[in-house]
Amino acid sequence: MKIWPIVTVISAAVLITACQSPTPPRGVTVVENFDAQRYLGTWYEIARLENRFEKGLEQVTATYSLNNDGTLRVVNRGFDPNKQRWQQSTGKAKFTGKPTRAALKVSFFGPFYGGYNVIALDNEYRYALVCGPNRDYLWLLSRTPAINADVKQELLSAAARQGFAINQLRWVKQEKD
Repeated sequence: MKIWPIVTVISAAVLITACQSPTPPRGVTVVENFDAQRYLGTWYEIARLENRFEKGLEQVTATYSLNNDGTLRVVNRGFDPNKQRWQQSTGKAKFTGKPTRAALKVSFFGPFYGGYNVIALDNEYRYALVCGPNRDYLWLLSRTPAINADVKQELLSAAARQGFAINQLRWVKQEKD
């Protein structure tokens, strides 16, 4: 694996998040009674608001595990169909307050952190809606590579109620041709 594509992805993420607050956007409700242990593992990216550091990536996953210091290890991985190669970046997430409130800050490079806020989550921790520090960042996540129409509509409705531009979502291809 070449280091330059990863450095490019990380650098773009740093430029985007370096001057932003890791807090959720005004008027967005963050999940309470959050259980980080249940959130650990692999999540498939079903849809996202396109951003520079993931632009065009397919088969995107995010895998969370616990670090010894209590922070979360984050491994984001996606396939770039234009370059025909995988890209991966590893970061660290910390809670911005109580660990039972799903408001975190994530860093993929040095001391620069961006917001990571779980704003919808089903009781079984199968589906999640996550936003960044503003309404330009939104992800629909699932424990499986696909979701049914009812779950999709429920997540879209939750995002729309909180002011996200759901008509601009990019639906992520999770299967190879």
